[in-house]
Formats: sequence, structure tokens, C-alpha cells
Amino acid sequence: MSCLVLIVDDDPVQRRLLEALVRRFGYATETVESGEAALARLDPAAGNPVDLLILDLVMPDLDGMAVLARMREQKRMIPTIVQTAHGSIETVVSAMRAGAFDFVVKPVGAERLQISIKNALRTDALEDEVRRLNRHASGVLTFRDLASESGEMERVIRLGERAAKSAIPVLLEGESGVGKEVIARAIQGASDRRGRAFVTVNCGALPENLVESILFGHEKGAFTGANEKHLGKFVEAHGGTLFLDEVGELPPEAQVKLLRALQEGEVDPVGGKRPVKVDIRLISATNQDLIDLVKRGGFREDLYYRLNVFPIIVPPLRARRGDIADLARRFSARFAAEEGKRLRGISAEALALLETYEWPGNVRQLENVIFRAVVLADGDELTVAEFPQIAAQVSGFDVRIPPLPAAGMSEQRPEREIVRVEVRDPNVLRLLDENGNIRRFEQLEAETLRFALAYYRGQMSAVARKLGIGRSTLYRKLKEYGLQQGETDSASAKEGNENDAAA
Repeated sequence: MSCLVLIVDDDPVQRRLLEALVRRFGYATETVESGEAALARLDPAAGNPVDLLILDLVMPDLDGMAVLARMREQKRMIPTIVQTAHGSIETVVSAMRAGAFDFVVKPVGAERLQISIKNALRTDALEDEVRRLNRHASGVLTFRDLASESGEMERVIRLGERAAKSAIPVLLEGESGVGKEVIARAIQGASDRRGRAFVTVNCGALPENLVESILFGHEKGAFTGANEKHLGKFVEAHGGTLFLDEVGELPPEAQVKLLRALQEGEVDPVGGKRPVKVDIRLISATNQDLIDLVKRGGFREDLYYRLNVFPIIVPPLRARRGDIADLARRFSARFAAEEGKRLRGISAEALALLETYEWPGNVRQLENVIFRAVVLADGDELTVAEFPQIAAQVSGFDVRIPPLPAAGMSEQRPEREIVRVEVRDPNVLRLLDENGNIRRFEQLEAETLRFALAYYRGQMSAVARKLGIGRSTLYRKLKEYGLQQGETDSASAKEGNENDAAA
């Protein structure tokens, strides 16, 4: 959904002119003719939230300065562009001190107004994202930070707010990438445990022989390699929240011990002489159908009922398309700041493209797509051209790329042609072959090595370190898969030159 701009002006001619201009820029608009009407419209219960305010300073009854003062009293953090026919320095300074983002003089030009709107929305999105990330890091993220225009997501928020008022175990269900951990953090942030420890355990990444030690801790010397005492995730989360992500991946032995820990409220560290009492708020998450897993014998039924006390189903992104534009703007503002890019926002056509796509990878995929687009962007706005792989999968959004110049001809050619961009992301490892069968492990490993060599530009130390293997193992694998010739010789020479230069 496009940003909503509220125009406040007592002059009907000015309202119509501004409304036509703003709509031409691709934004939704509403108009009111007085300061009192503007304040009434800014109330959250009055309709869709207003993203930006264009406010006339000179109006009868309640003027623009009074509206700004009331907004500050009511803590309405909405970027505001003020306008008047008299642009004196004193007026500008007073308006800025009152909280205005920018100041324009009537009659404002189209280009000047468009730039002002883009800058205001970009700054507001960045400030909002910074505030949200700070609350996320400090454990005080709340459901106000998850404002949504989707009915499905509003239901999730209402359920989460109810769950936060008690210590009831919560099970978050939904596809990968929908934001289950964010919901879990919001539940903690809205509860009496806000600001305390929030410990995340990815159950699918736990080695089977270390599950008990990681979850419940161990004493020094309890087993070979236990050189020091380890508290375990349950004890680390004491007084706070323990978030078990992908809980359906827990091995059967670990499920038994987890059930006992939840029933007794205590854990038995490996090698410990006595159990340790723990006080935790448990939130679990899964992308599987746990009840089906129970029927197939892959998950304990008694543990399922212990976890599934308060289930919340988080909808996929394609079921809440109204949130896509807001998420995209927040991500682009954050990544632009991180990458040092001066981006003012996302074009209306690009937002329409993003809202049309199905997003099988959900919010996580959207975040990565925006990151790539920000890195590729050359202008001050993200357009359809920055999303070629998405555009290739949505009808009506062809990506136009200029053809390469022919030999001996000038590179400046006015002709352009429509080309289809490859759908598959080159950074995604393909698991199936052309016949729909799982590819052989050797093929996947060789492709991973080839990608790592290219990604780290042949720096063998970096490749080995990032893959978590020794350099001797790396060279053996390269030789085994025939990657040594050509692909690594130049890389080794390059690394040697870099080492010589460093020496």
C-alpha cells in the first residue's frame, strides 16, 4: 500500500493542487480543511495511519503552529512539511523548533515538493527502524513496534498481547522466515520479564551428542573435553525467556529430558550432583505440522501438549500484502544507512512489484532482496530495475536492459530491448536436478567449494575458515573434485602475493 499523505489547508484551490501533485508522485492522499479536523484524523482510531503531513501554517481558528504543538503534546511522531505564502526566517525557525521536518513556500514547485516528501519519509523510516532495533537489542520490543495493516497479523498481535500477560507456554507456528522470533521477543517485551534474558536455541542445529550439555549444562570433567563448567541454556534464561526455535527437530532422547525439565521446573546438568531450579518463560516455534509429526512417531505426544498450550499461527507474507510496503521502506532505510547510500525511498512501481510477488521465503526473503537492491542502486530511489529477479517472475514487469554495442560501433545506442532475467538466484544452492531428484552430495559439496572460492576471491585462509575446515582438508577436497587446476592456482598465487605484501 502506498504511503498516505494528509493535506491540511483551508484554501480549497490549494488543496486540489497539492492533492493532484502528491497523487502524481504515487502516494495516496486525504485532505482536510482545518487544524481540528487534522488532529481528529491523526487519531489511530480514525482510519489507516497517516505517513506524512503537509500542513498550512496560516489557517483560521487552529493554525499550523498550534497543530504542531498539539502533536507534540500527544506524541504524534509524524513527519510534517509546513507551507505558507510568507517564508520569513523567523517563521521557518519557529516551525522547525515546533517539530516540522521541512518548510516550503507557496506556490511550491513539483520537484521541490517531491524531494521534500521523499526525504521526510526516508528519515522517518530510518528513525523508526533505529528505535525498533534498539528496543530489539535491549529486550523491550513490544507489539507497538509490529504495527500492521493486515487483519491476519492484527489477530496474531492480539493473541500475543494476551499471552504476554501470563507465563503460559506459547507455540508459534508458521513458515520459515515469517518472523516468529520477532513475535517471541514482542511477547517478552510486553510481559513483566521485559529487559531480562532472552535466550534462543536453534533445535535443528544441536549436535545429538551435545544436546543435553547445551540445554542443561555440565560440570567440569563430566566428559572428555569438558574443561570448564557450562551453565546451559535453561540456566542462562533464568528469570527471562527461553525461545526454542524449530522445536520439531529435537531428537527423541532430548525430547524426554526437555519434558522432565518443563514438568519439574529444574534441570540436571551432566555430571552434576543435584538438580538446579530454573524460572523461565518458554516460547517454542516450528515450521512443521507437529500434530502430524506426533502421528508419525517423530515427536512425543506428551511433550506436544506441554508446548502447545497457547498456539499462535503466524501468517505468511503473501497473506498480509498490506505490510510489504512498510517493511520494504524500513529495510531500505536501514541498509542505505549501513551501506552509505543516499536513497530517498522506493518508487511506486517498485512497491507495486513487491506487493504482487508471492514471497515464498517470506519476510526474510524480502529483507535480503531489499539489501541486494540497495547495494545495486545507482540512483537516489529503488526502482523496478533494482529487482530483476523478482520482476522476471511477475507478469507485466519486464526489466529493460540496453544491449551490448556491436564491435566497432559507438557504445551510445538509443535502442533498448526487453530481456528476461534468469529466475534462479545464483547465490542459492540448487538441491534438485532436472528430473526433480535430490542431487548427489558430491555435486553439492563441489558447487559449494566453487562458490566459496569465487566469493572470497581465492583467499584460501578465508575459504577454509568460513567453511569451518582445515586448509589441508580444503586442498584435498579441491583436488578430489578437480577444482585445483585453473580455479585455485591463480587464487593461491594471489594469496601468496597478498601475504608477501603484508610481510
